[in-house]
Amino acid sequence: MHHSPMTEPTLTPAQAIILEGLVRSGFRFLNFERYARYIPVEKNGFVALLDPSGGKLALFSQPGYLIGDGIAMLIERPEGKAFVWHARSVAATSELLTAYEQFKRELNELLNLQGG
Repeated sequence: MHHSPMTEPTLTPAQAIILEGLVRSGFRFLNFERYARYIPVEKNGFVALLDPSGGKLALFSQPGYLIGDGIAMLIERPEGKAFVWHARSVAATSELLTAYEQFKRELNELLNLQGG
């Protein structure tokens, strides 16, 4: 199987094992042109960008919420928290925030299996 280095990062065997663990835990991979350097993973509508540089899989920036083909970031607004991407937003209900925390916790647990 041939991968062009421009489109997909080359993974170490250890990184591949972590990604397999993510898939087994219900995460799926997305493809974002604008984030070609990273590996976007999604579960329950939440998205995180994984940075494969440096031999590990590290979280790049904060996980967000998928809106269309964008990753909405959680922000604090006078009327309450919301996930916002450009002109679009989704109110961060308590259910959504609970799911968001669960997504981050599960992702961190799986990434921490790398040791170090």
